[in-house]
Amino acid sequence: MAPTSHFAEPPLRPPAPGPTDRHPLSPPAGEEPVPPKPAPSGSPAAGGAHPGTAARDARARPWLALTHLRPHRPGILLGTALSLAGSLLTLAQPLVAKQMVDALDRGSPATGALVLLSALVIAGAATAALGQYVLEHTAESVACTTRRRLSEHILRLRLPELDRTEPGELISRVTSDTTVLRQVATRSIASAGSGLLVAVAALVLMALLDPVLLSITLVTIALIGATVAAAVPHIARAARQAQEAVGRMGSLLERTLGALRTVKASGAEGRETAGLHQAAEDARRAGTRAARWQALSATTSTVAVQLSFLVVLGVGGARVATGAITVSTLVAFLLYVFALAPRVGQLVEAVGLLQAGSAAAARIDEVHSMDTEPTGPPQDTAPLPELRRPVGVAFQGVRFAYGPEAPPVHEDMTFTVPPRTTTALVGPSGAGKTTVFSLLERFCQPDRGRILLDGEDIARLPLPRLRALIGYVEQDSPILSGTLRDNLLLSAPDADAAQVRDVLRRTRLDSLAARLPEGLDTPIGHRGSTLSGGERQRVAIARALLRRPGLLLLDEATSQLDAANEAALHETLADISRTTTILVIAHRLSTVTTADQILLLESGRVRAAGTHAQLLATDGLYRRLAAAQHLA
Repeated sequence: MAPTSHFAEPPLRPPAPGPTDRHPLSPPAGEEPVPPKPAPSGSPAAGGAHPGTAARDARARPWLALTHLRPHRPGILLGTALSLAGSLLTLAQPLVAKQMVDALDRGSPATGALVLLSALVIAGAATAALGQYVLEHTAESVACTTRRRLSEHILRLRLPELDRTEPGELISRVTSDTTVLRQVATRSIASAGSGLLVAVAALVLMALLDPVLLSITLVTIALIGATVAAAVPHIARAARQAQEAVGRMGSLLERTLGALRTVKASGAEGRETAGLHQAAEDARRAGTRAARWQALSATTSTVAVQLSFLVVLGVGGARVATGAITVSTLVAFLLYVFALAPRVGQLVEAVGLLQAGSAAAARIDEVHSMDTEPTGPPQDTAPLPELRRPVGVAFQGVRFAYGPEAPPVHEDMTFTVPPRTTTALVGPSGAGKTTVFSLLERFCQPDRGRILLDGEDIARLPLPRLRALIGYVEQDSPILSGTLRDNLLLSAPDADAAQVRDVLRRTRLDSLAARLPEGLDTPIGHRGSTLSGGERQRVAIARALLRRPGLLLLDEATSQLDAANEAALHETLADISRTTTILVIAHRLSTVTTADQILLLESGRVRAAGTHAQLLATDGLYRRLAAAQHLA
């Protein structure tokens, strides 16, 4: 392999495809390239407000939760209608009871009225139960739909957005906030709708029975309304604070569990526990404040209804004594007061739940306002290019910074990587080596300049297609919970058994698979906790090789390997470099001395390029790096 030490761009673009040929990076027939997604107005990338601003604006709308229920209107309306029908059957019972009392007062048989009353009780209960089931079923659909949309959106977030957000906070929005939203569908909207209609119907029937007793009841309702109106803002604020505190606790717990060995080794369990306890205490206080105001409004409502009953009983008894109304009328009116009381309680509870639901909806919408990568077919199901050949890479005047106010990581980054070669990126920390990989994977977008694969600007390639061509081994070699097979097949789910055996052999993982109790189907723990650091690194490399990439990115992929496994890996890489372009980041120069090309990065630019021997002879910084590692 001939070394390359110049900056001139090699002829990366292949010959023009013929009638039956197609460029491996081109979209399949009928598929258009996906241009880079412009930053939405108001997003951080566009220099606008952070999504939290949108959430604060949303919190000002108390009916925000209803927007998430709109797709499920048929189920909610059906459940509410059935609940309402059951309640209306309940409202008919006092009238039948009045007829029964009148019949008994006249000495007439009351069997028919008793049978009808029993039928109304059974039919009302059955209808209400059916309505409750429909509402609960719909509420589960609300939660499921919201969780699916939210989890899909989170997995498509741009990495800079994720870097600004705690993972535990996002988890709490998928779990806790969607549960609150579920309650709104059943205990808030449906209860408020049916409760309000039943209350109005009861008031109309009470007016027909006795307007004087109705006026007493209306005074009670006005008192309840005033109490609820005063309590609603306090309930909403406390509910929002409680949900935010739960989110903070989730973030703290995720942070601690992600580095639990370090926490234990540092003797920091007490300090981390104190932080979790403080977040739990904040959630308790906010929840207690919300409960206090809800209890105040509910208690006031209950007392008002009881006073109304006593006043109606006293005034009604006096009106019976004067002959203004009959005993049966008073009995029916009191039954309506009893029927009205739980409806008033439902309305009070519904208002509190609606406030909590709107706060949850605002937090969910805040995530949906965060910027995502371009939509397209899921990466793990995207069709792979038919031609599996190495690709060349070229950076042309690339500038990149992690924010408008941040200093540039890259400034006029220019280099080329010919296909079927191994190129190493070396240099001091902070030179922008890992950022090169992030730009190639389009985790980040350059502020200026172009990045080419075989002459094609990656900004114009469909994102799933671009990533299907690249194998990427990260510096910390993350392993997912699950089995060894799950991890190997993560980026190549259709790989057959022969391909898996071959990659296990090439990365020396076959002995590991042989000694595991269930072979490849053995669970390897949270983040691969049952594996050594070197084994995790080899699993990550095997996962990338199984993808059969045209471009392989290795970020310090041998840092945790012993000498024997490192030597074996170098043999493997030398073998696959005939069919794959390799770009490797290395801090240990001893691992890349045989590379076809070494790019020395400094201050966001390529300072020098050449082979190990050429750089030793021509560049002082490289000589100092090599001398520090006893390679000069």
